Amino acid sequence: MQVLGIDEIREVLSSIDLMRVIEEGFQDFTAGKVVVPPVGELLFEEPPGEVHIKYGYIRGDRYYVIKIASGFYDNPRLGLPSSHGMMLLFEQKTGTLVAILLEGGYLTDVRTAVAGAIAAKYLAPERVRRIGIFGTGVQARLQLRHLKEVTDCTDVVVWGRRREALDRYRDDMERAGFRVETTRDAAQVGASANLIVTCTPSKEPLLALGQLPGGVHITAVGSDTAEKQELDPAILARADLVVADSRAQCLERGEISHAVRAGILAESQLRELGEVIRDGGRARSSDEQVTVADLTGVAVQDIQIAKAVFEASTRRVPDDDEQLPFY
Repeated sequence: MQVLGIDEIREVLSSIDLMRVIEEGFQDFTAGKVVVPPVGELLFEEPPGEVHIKYGYIRGDRYYVIKIASGFYDNPRLGLPSSHGMMLLFEQKTGTLVAILLEGGYLTDVRTAVAGAIAAKYLAPERVRRIGIFGTGVQARLQLRHLKEVTDCTDVVVWGRRREALDRYRDDMERAGFRVETTRDAAQVGASANLIVTCTPSKEPLLALGQLPGGVHITAVGSDTAEKQELDPAILARADLVVADSRAQCLERGEISHAVRAGILAESQLRELGEVIRDGGRARSSDEQVTVADLTGVAVQDIQIAKAVFEASTRRVPDDDEQLPFY
């Protein structure tokens, strides 16, 4: 059994084509090749936090994966990261534990950001004038960094609740090559950006239909439990195209679930991201359309990134004085 720490995981990630790996996973999922049971979940109130257990396997594949990921939102005030986690990789045929990936929630963050870039690749307008980000945390940073793979737009407006967090975000992302305007007014994001990513743990809508122009794409990332919500359900009812990472999962959690429960969106109106990828090309028929991708996080993303990291680590040749950890 191999134990991979965060430093080695970060090192091998640079050698992996994550867009290709995650796209293949979504296509396998939509094709019915993936077994993904319902999400295991623990929700905490004092302090606020959550733990998700996601697991599954691809039929005919070599491995299955169990992932444990947590988010405790007051941790930064204690000098601790808000996310923790690990991934366990097992042989499908024998159940043998092959690897423990002590990734501290980092791989969950990365695979989520890659999925956001994939959604933008197929759904965003051809010409992105400005990128809007809701949130100032790790995911808000990673989403913007990975969007570099699909758009050359560097003009950004970011919304957040706290001025100091907005200032830190602006400083960090300007060092990464972006031009960043900060705001605490959600309407300012809606009015000026035509590619918007929401990545907060909000339980109340942050963005209303009346704040949006035509021709906008929204990737909703933060609402990964039944209680969370970042978008006015009317946005999804108005959208020309609504895409779910998992149709079944989005009916239980995420932005789609709120719109369906409100009776203003039907399951028959949904497409899955794997279908969009399979069909190839941009899914929108014009830049005037409104599109929404609801990303609640699917275990196949964890399967794909865990496999890719493990296989890349076994190909890596250690230095003469280095011994890879096998236990």
